[in-house]
Amino acid sequence: MLKAFEFCLPKAAKAVPVGPDWIHEIKYDGYRLRVERQGKAVRLITKNGHNWTARFPWIVEAALKNREQQFAIDGEAVVLGVDGVSDFNALHSRRHDDEVQLYAFDILALGGEDLRPFPLSMRKTNLARLLRGRPDGMFVAPFEPGAIGPDLFRKACEFCLEGIVSKRRDRRYIAGRTGEWIKVKNRTHPAMSREF
Repeated sequence: MLKAFEFCLPKAAKAVPVGPDWIHEIKYDGYRLRVERQGKAVRLITKNGHNWTARFPWIVEAALKNREQQFAIDGEAVVLGVDGVSDFNALHSRRHDDEVQLYAFDILALGGEDLRPFPLSMRKTNLARLLRGRPDGMFVAPFEPGAIGPDLFRKACEFCLEGIVSKRRDRRYIAGRTGEWIKVKNRTHPAMSREF
């Protein structure tokens, strides 16, 4: 499906970028995951290259229920608490593997076409179309336009979330660590002191 794939990784920053070229997403506290579907086969691949297909059945089921036979989605595997906030301890415990969902924020391929060369705004449109009205297990990450970034970050901190990721809306998907994606973390969040 996709030859030579690497995750796009955000650079850490202290300030949220502003301006019309940026969009902002809440950073869910989970495991980075790529969902690949090729016909009746689905694979869940982690940032470190591990195959976790057997680990998260709800994501696999959601991918198989989609009308599209070929796609690759980038996202974050999360367990959501009753408050709608991702619960990393529940995820890491492995006791809730059947409740893990995908917070989908990018699409890399669809119907056999590589979408990585296209701007993020176009990929977001394709992702929303792919997951529109789909069953639970995968949901599209909401995002906000540039000007609201600093306010969104303040609210993320206020609600004890991990932070936000800001992305250039006009850029292609670039493998490796890049300044096209910026993460600003809540310095009081438990993720700041995590060893693994």
